[in-house]
Amino acid sequence: MRIVFFLLETLFFFLIAAALLRAWMNQLRIRMTVQPGLFTIALTDWLVGPLRRVLPRSLAQSRIDWGSLFAALLLALIYGVLWLLLASSVSAAPASASAAILTVLTMALRILVRTLLQGLMVLLLGYAILSWVQPQAPVMGTLERLCGPILRPVRRIVPLVGGVDLSVLVVIILLQVGLMLLG
Repeated sequence: MRIVFFLLETLFFFLIAAALLRAWMNQLRIRMTVQPGLFTIALTDWLVGPLRRVLPRSLAQSRIDWGSLFAALLLALIYGVLWLLLASSVSAAPASASAAILTVLTMALRILVRTLLQGLMVLLLGYAILSWVQPQAPVMGTLERLCGPILRPVRRIVPLVGGVDLSVLVVIILLQVGLMLLG
């Protein structure tokens, strides 16, 4: 049964991460015609498109991509429900409806936060590796725009050490601590 939980979590990790990345890219006004924009659209358009059509006009015209954020939230809630159904088939079901709702909300929040932290780590690792190995790669401009707002505050505090920018390492360590606290 652990394999089923792993596969479920992996599937929803990628879907939620794509929805969150889509929202982040739209917030930063990064063209979706370059990678990873094409990938995020391919993974999320089936859900984001219909959600955008039902959003109130005031939210749809906002600078924030509410369609993508609601898609991530909805996917997290679906994950929570599926997790609860699988868990209750293995062991005793929650004692009451309120316990079931609390379990679903807890699992949804947990996967949302975990996906956000791990997704940021993946972006930062990709950015760091490419900046050392192939700084002229076409995707570096996109990664710089995605990671820049996260790294800027840390770069103000952490000085260059021997000409090396350690801000990525500091942020990755902080994200790891956040994942440990999430447990």
